[in-house]
Amino acid sequence: MVKIKRALISVSDKTGILDLAKELEKFGVEILSTGGTAKLFRENNIPVKEVSEYTGFPEMLDGRVKTLHPKIHGGLLALRDNEEHMQTLQAHDIGLIDMVVVNLYPFEKTTQKPGVSIEEVIENIDIGGPSMLRSAAKNHRSVAVICNPSRYSQVIEELKKNKGALPDSLMRDLGIEVFNRTSKYDAAIFEYLNRWNSGACAQAGGFPSTLTLSFEKIQDLRYGENPHQQAAFYKEKGKSAGLINLRQLQGKELSFNNILDLNSAFELVREFTNPAAVIVKHNNPCGAAEDKTLEKAFLSAWICDTLSAFGGIVALNRRMDLNTAKVVVKSGFLECIIAPGFDPQALALFKEKKNLRILEFSDLSPINEPDLKRVSGGLLLQDKDLATLDLNNLKVVTKRKPIKQEMESLIFGWKVAKHVKSNAIVLTKGTKTVGIGAGQMSRVDSVMIAKKKSGKLSVNSCLASDAFFPKPDAILWAHKAGARAIIQPGGSIADEEIIKTCDKYKIAMVTTGIRHFRH
Repeated sequence: MVKIKRALISVSDKTGILDLAKELEKFGVEILSTGGTAKLFRENNIPVKEVSEYTGFPEMLDGRVKTLHPKIHGGLLALRDNEEHMQTLQAHDIGLIDMVVVNLYPFEKTTQKPGVSIEEVIENIDIGGPSMLRSAAKNHRSVAVICNPSRYSQVIEELKKNKGALPDSLMRDLGIEVFNRTSKYDAAIFEYLNRWNSGACAQAGGFPSTLTLSFEKIQDLRYGENPHQQAAFYKEKGKSAGLINLRQLQGKELSFNNILDLNSAFELVREFTNPAAVIVKHNNPCGAAEDKTLEKAFLSAWICDTLSAFGGIVALNRRMDLNTAKVVVKSGFLECIIAPGFDPQALALFKEKKNLRILEFSDLSPINEPDLKRVSGGLLLQDKDLATLDLNNLKVVTKRKPIKQEMESLIFGWKVAKHVKSNAIVLTKGTKTVGIGAGQMSRVDSVMIAKKKSGKLSVNSCLASDAFFPKPDAILWAHKAGARAIIQPGGSIADEEIIKTCDKYKIAMVTTGIRHFRH
């Protein structure tokens, strides 16, 4: 047990600090503090001594130098059972400090402010705070160190239980927590400044030479992709948008696979501006549609592939209304529904399906964040695929031109193909999918699967391909399916032969110059 006699408190986030200080006061603890924290204590009649008074040196350099002093760090780092250390403290009139309560300048929050200047960012790099935390944490056998306001209640409880002392086990836990916090803090500073310094390089398509990432655990998951794999869900430090903001309104705990599928569905459904519905299974869309009403959009997405949609994930880009909810309930078993809101009547209807996971999100805006893919012993990093079509750059390369309705359908199919695993083929009619071929080793197989899935609906359909056609065999199968128009990137050495085959079957073809591989 360590009896607390002197504490240094200097906090940026003052949540709960008065409760802790009042408890320390009850046990006769001398409190040292700085600036705004000391002012807060005086306003609340808590005895406090300014650090500048304690060290005999004033705060200087606009507050940049306050606690960087031997009287502070000597009192923190001295080993209490080392006779030489204690004699040195006595010789230099340095007192022991038994507790440090510090939380750091809000660097991460500052970097998220719109239009923040590099000068403001740099001023929010804490120097004295991490130094005190690390000194105290290094000597955690003798110094209690608290960097997390959520710990205050636990510390107060232990102080009361132990008459102003803290147990060794808590001191150890607090010390370890400090090194976790300071390592993440330093990583955030390095990542931001490295990105800022590499700004010109990044604009030219370059990436930093060193990549440091920091994530916080949101929750443990029951298991991973399979029951023998452990798993957890993390959010990136400093990020507040995206799938991490989901609010679960009903249903079982989310699984690892649920979250992967939800992300795929979420990414696809926000491609559309009109009422839209997407159904995802095993990380691939098995149906997608836009329509005048959400009810019609969902029904069209479901009809595309009712077999695969069983146990799927549904994403909507509009608030779930009662009419749509009635159609969803009749459609069969689903794992999850994600939407930007739910009418009370719709939620009441879903109550009967207790295992159905209902999730709400607040923002459909695309997030421009790097795409990371783990490989054995390393990591691949790329820009996120946010490329959109410039209609002025589309090229009709065949004799027959697509009519207006076909062009609309091609563009819709192109948006869906972007989110289908390669090789990807999407057959559409209007703004709804009628057949999807995904993840095949050959493009012609994807066309054959899309044709099989669509049945008779493939007649007079439009076809979207995520990459070019290496051979005309896929065009033959598109013709057999009854496709009237095709959209694809172009750029194959066989383009001339591909175009001739399209002309032979009177199929219109449009090239985009953009590929959408999704591995």
